Amino acid sequence: MSFFSEFKKFAVKGNVIDLAVGVVIGAAFGGITKSLVDDIIMPPLGLLISNVDFTRLKLELREAVVENGEVLEPAVAINYGNFLQTVVNFLIIAFAIFLLVRSINRLREKEAAKPAPPVNKQEVLLAEIRDLLKGQSEATATAPDNKVV
Repeated sequence: MSFFSEFKKFAVKGNVIDLAVGVVIGAAFGGITKSLVDDIIMPPLGLLISNVDFTRLKLELREAVVENGEVLEPAVAINYGNFLQTVVNFLIIAFAIFLLVRSINRLREKEAAKPAPPVNKQEVLLAEIRDLLKGQSEATATAPDNKVV
């Protein structure tokens, strides 16, 4: 099998396409979650902790060198506020995914708990007869040719 035909076989498989769709939807979900955290959750949280904007929290190691309004050397800082914001984003995404997976698992459990449909006795008997006939035909096909005289 050539390299390109093998790649084509791989790329057209359903799993790869499903993965691509999952990545696109995941990126969109990440954007929605980022907006939820940045625009809805963090403003009231910042208000509760004295109007602190997490993204502006930083530990400045060296100040920027500015001359005549022009930055000659940028400041060196540890932006722990951005890290806190990212952690909050992750926790919200993880919680949302947990709720989604939990809901799906509960639906699957309900489906599994449903009683099986009633069995039609005629269908069961016909299936048994079919299996017996199939077994007999296989037995005669594999049996040695013993002729009775």
